[in-house]
Amino acid sequence: MKKFINNVDNFLNESLEGFGKAHKDIIDVKFDPNFISRRNKTKEGKVSLISGGGSGHEPMHGGFVGHGMLDAACPGFVFSAPTPDQMQAAAEHVDSGAGVLFIVKNYSGDIMNFQMGAEMYSGKNDSIITNDDVAVEDSTFTTGRRGVAATVLVEKIVGSSAENGSSLEECKKLGEKVNKNSGTMGVAFTSCTVPAAGKPTFDIGNDEMEFGVGIHGEPGRKREKIQPSKTIVSNMLEAILEDLKPQKNEKTLLFVNGMGGTPLTELYLAYHDACEILKSKNIEITRSLVGNYCTSLEMQGASITLLKCDEEILKNWDSPVHTAAMRWGM
Repeated sequence: MKKFINNVDNFLNESLEGFGKAHKDIIDVKFDPNFISRRNKTKEGKVSLISGGGSGHEPMHGGFVGHGMLDAACPGFVFSAPTPDQMQAAAEHVDSGAGVLFIVKNYSGDIMNFQMGAEMYSGKNDSIITNDDVAVEDSTFTTGRRGVAATVLVEKIVGSSAENGSSLEECKKLGEKVNKNSGTMGVAFTSCTVPAAGKPTFDIGNDEMEFGVGIHGEPGRKREKIQPSKTIVSNMLEAILEDLKPQKNEKTLLFVNGMGGTPLTELYLAYHDACEILKSKNIEITRSLVGNYCTSLEMQGASITLLKCDEEILKNWDSPVHTAAMRWGM
């Protein structure tokens, strides 16, 4: 295992300390229990958004704490759900009187712990469950579809709505709409190595790829030989389009996400291929996002997310955001 690491037991806290120092103008990092919050207090009467999950997916979720997105994020150990006391502490810290909305990826541990945290918290709260992965219906640690990269889009769009004064009920309804209108498919070329394990999560040949992989290295639809980018992207989009069934000329947001170990040059090449394929199907791309936003440590590979957009979604996507990992319009 080759990683920047001092001690496995201190890995997460040391990383969080570095994150806090690097972005001290935007966020604060709290310990015992661990959570990340906005440096400036959430304004009174604003719905507070909290997300979280296992570490190793950075910049999701801590990198999205700030104006126009999250109010707090709860990082668990690598690929492990955060604990209920983290959610409770984060909620108590950021609730400004309008309630707390938890954004939770569909993994059994995340759902169980967020539900417990919500029950422990005495204030008004609700939750959104993301489940955008079209690869498989049931997988390791899930019942139903996995919550993956579209969680980033939910956090941005609902974050804007909350920033602009929407109620808890309105934020939840918008988040559910974004999730319902999103589809994601991922492909892995290599495994990743969890520091505590010290060895790759799964074995894969030098000429193989896992089609439909999960963000923790869970198995996908099939293992096959690596193919040209245009073929891989076409197969990914075919699975997404079969699920979403967008209308001709329907406006969409195209999100090409890196898994942590794929160069941007390759991600932009994949984006180019996706644009050509969608154009041939008369599907309009009106917004884009390319980069490493929902990662899996150093895994080589990528996911593609397509979001069907209406004016409400587009307005909230375009609105200003200022976080460690995403910022525009400020």
